[in-house]
Amino acid sequence: MYAVVITGSIATGKSTVSAYIQQLGYPLLDTDVLARVVVEPGHQGLAQLVERFGPEILQADGQLDRAALGEMLFGNPAVQAEVNAILHPLIAEEVQRGLARLEAAGEPLVFIDVPLYYETKADFPGDEVWVVYTPEAMQLERLIERNHLTEAQARSRMASQLSIEVKRTYADVVIDNSGSLTQTYQQVDEQIQRIQT
Repeated sequence: MYAVVITGSIATGKSTVSAYIQQLGYPLLDTDVLARVVVEPGHQGLAQLVERFGPEILQADGQLDRAALGEMLFGNPAVQAEVNAILHPLIAEEVQRGLARLEAAGEPLVFIDVPLYYETKADFPGDEVWVVYTPEAMQLERLIERNHLTEAQARSRMASQLSIEVKRTYADVVIDNSGSLTQTYQQVDEQIQRIQT
């Protein structure tokens, strides 16, 4: 089984590429989805967060109060690092379980969507890494438009991640998403064809 990690930066189009891959029928493990799984009631991730930050991060029904945790995280890199240290290994375990299940099912090609692949330095197994890229000026424009942000707000969010210009230098494959959707999809098709031949 061949595994491809897909990453990018905010508003570069990673989700667009991941959605297209799923439309093509390839299995995709989404670490954003798995991050929600590991903090469900009864899961080790939620138990560890409560042990560290107290029951005030829980709603009355025992679910994680994302807003309360978000307040603690906002502008506090030390707390963010603690939460990441708790959750990232658990998310990586979920990815490993998913890969084992897909391999057992005989899937020849799978994709893993990891938004902050280079930032987290998490141990996600992949045979190659695709970076979905747009130039920073276009990324800024798309982010302002999509999230209805001021330029300062958008720049602040971009600055919280490693620059897309840096990420593209680390990539095995760069999917350039600065043109039309058709052009982006064509690059994905070409890369899948390359892997399968």
